[in-house]
Amino acid sequence: QVQLVESGGGLVQPGGSLRLSCAASGIAFSSYVIGWYRQVPGKQRELVARIFSTGITNYAESVKDRFTISRDDPKNTVYLQMNSLKPEDTAVYYCTAGLIGREPDYWGQGTQVTVSS
Repeated sequence: QVQLVESGGGLVQPGGSLRLSCAASGIAFSSYVIGWYRQVPGKQRELVARIFSTGITNYAESVKDRFTISRDDPKNTVYLQMNSLKPEDTAVYYCTAGLIGREPDYWGQGTQVTVSS
């Protein structure tokens, strides 16, 4: 059974930082592209960042230079370090796993990130 479990969300003030974690089980983790998506009610889901098995990363323009995605394959875990957070970063963040060239096959349950003073 595949599981992706996110943690690390919460409430933070503008300009603050959070680190999200995604722990995976039930997949050959090192072979998968791991991504973070976010969604706000009434808006389209957005790909925030993803990391390939080679370590290559992609970011949405809106988070470049503020967010960093990394992976620890021996721990089957991916991290999303979020700095200089803005109110528009408020969303539910989902961890995903998929094989290269495909849409994600697996999704986590999501973790809420709220940026507010």
